[in-house]
Formats: sequence, structure tokens, C-alpha cells
Amino acid sequence: MKEKILKRKSNGFLLLLVNLLATIFSSGMIIYLATKEKYVLMILFVFISILSLINYAGFKMVGPQEAIVLTLFGKYIGSIKSNGFYYVNPFVVSVNPAAKTKLGQSADVDKESKNSNPNVQQVNKKISLKVMTLSNSRQKVNDVLGNPVEIGIAVMWKVVDTASAVFNVDNYKEYLSLQCDAALRDIVRIYPYDVAQNVDTTGDGVPDDGSLRGSSRVVAKRIKEEIQNRVEFAGLEIIDARITYLAYAPEIAQAMLRRQQASATVDARTMIVDGAVDMVKMALDKLSTEDIVDLDEERKAAMVSNLLVVLCSNNEVSPVVNSGSLY
Repeated sequence: MKEKILKRKSNGFLLLLVNLLATIFSSGMIIYLATKEKYVLMILFVFISILSLINYAGFKMVGPQEAIVLTLFGKYIGSIKSNGFYYVNPFVVSVNPAAKTKLGQSADVDKESKNSNPNVQQVNKKISLKVMTLSNSRQKVNDVLGNPVEIGIAVMWKVVDTASAVFNVDNYKEYLSLQCDAALRDIVRIYPYDVAQNVDTTGDGVPDDGSLRGSSRVVAKRIKEEIQNRVEFAGLEIIDARITYLAYAPEIAQAMLRRQQASATVDARTMIVDGAVDMVKMALDKLSTEDIVDLDEERKAAMVSNLLVVLCSNNEVSPVVNSGSLY
């Protein structure tokens, strides 16, 4: 349903004054005519007094960044999105099916605790046009490798089409929350948690380095686009989406930590060995170039062994001084 901005609305302050004067005047005339026993005219002013009381239902106040959707006997007649105090048909009804839905975000402050009577609920039928932030509960999703991952997102959104938000879906807040969870699952299962070999995350058939941990901005952008495609029908606009929490699920977190530690240890050892080999080669070349000592193959092997032990050891080396022959 397409949104219509209501144009048939009047200045509320002027009509409020006129209606108030009509109420006072008709009430006074009823009392006066009752004393004069002119019941026919009294009935006329009773009717006028009732109409003036009904007119009070037509006064609507709209704050900044707020809107109201109005229906008349079940028919959508328009929306008011400009702030001010207006008078409309007193028989119109404000519609907002998501008025009681609390998502723990801006414009969803629960005011029931301020009410002295818990049985009386103050339902605000106005629709907020402000940018709100939705932070759903963390989801446990399997990544492309089948590893369970816990992830949470924060979505900034706002209502841009009040008619679509009210009439195209049953409850636009719940609809948004469910679509965020569905889009999150669809995108996360494309990526590995960390960089993995032979994994295509872009859909071009070529393995790449995309991952949830290393490509968080790209993943968040794809999540935003996916959510936008799903909620555009409901008149909602997704401003931004950000990953707020990312971790392995508790049941595999320790195993993945040991795996990361082992990988880091292997990488560190590889770097140490590469550096030690270069240093040994440099030492042998320098001894040979400067003709400091002439070493045969057996002595070179012994020297290489000793240098590698010294350079690759985790502990301090205690050298043994040989004052005699090398043989």
C-alpha cells in the first residue's frame, strides 16, 4: 500500500478554542432553557453539546520525527508526518500494530512502570521516524566449514513508509527482528571464521581470503544489503549494520584455541629455523671468504649442528670450552 500524506487537516488551536466556546455556550443554554421549560430548544442544544464533546476526539498532536496513520471505518485515509497540533475527522482511528512491541531499543521505552495501576496500559499509537538501533540476541550459526560460531549484530534502521509498515506486515518490529536473524544466518554460513584454503566467499568460483574475523566490514555490508532486500516491502530503511560480537561456540572454543596456539608455534619455529639457517650460511661464507680457518666437511657439519642448537634452543646455552684438539 502506498503512503498518502493527509492534507485535510486544520489548525488544532483555533478549532479547540471554537469547540471549547461551543461547549460552554451550549451547556449554559441547556441550563437556561431548562429553567424556562423550553424543552424543544433544550434538546437542540443538548445535541450541539454532544457534538462538541465528540469533536475533542479529532484533535491530534504529532511531535518531531513522529507520524500517525489514520483510518476511517477501516479505510486508510492518510498519514500525518509533520509535527504540530491538528484537527481531523473525530471518527478516524490511529493505527500502529507494533505499539506494544518492546525490542529494548530507542522509542520502545516501557512506561507501564510509571503507571500506578498496572491494569491500565498507555499505548502510544504514534510511529517513530527516528533512526533506531536493534540489537538482537546472539545467534549460534555454523560457518562454511561447519564450525559453530556465536555472532551478534546491531542494525540501525528507520521507518520511511508508514502505510507499508502498518498495512503490509502484521508487526513491522517483529518482522524486522526475524528478518535480521534470517539474513545473519544466510550470510554467516558463506564465510569461515578464519581464513581457510579453497573457500570461495564471493561466489566467483575462485578461493579468496574472506573470513568473518578478517573481513568484518565486508560481511556487515552484505548483511545490511540482505536485510534491506527483505524489509523494503515493509517500508523500512536499513541505515547500517555492524558486528558486535564474534566468537567460536563454547563447545569448540578450547579446541580452536589450542589449534591457533599450535599454528602460531609452528609459524614461530619456522621463522626461527629460517633465520638460523641464514645465519649459519652467513658464518660459513664469512669464514671461507676471509680465510680465517679451513674447515673440512666433517668440521663444517659439527659447526652447523652446534650453531643450530644455539640459535634454535629455547633455553640459555652453556658452552663447553675445548682446550685440546678438535679430534
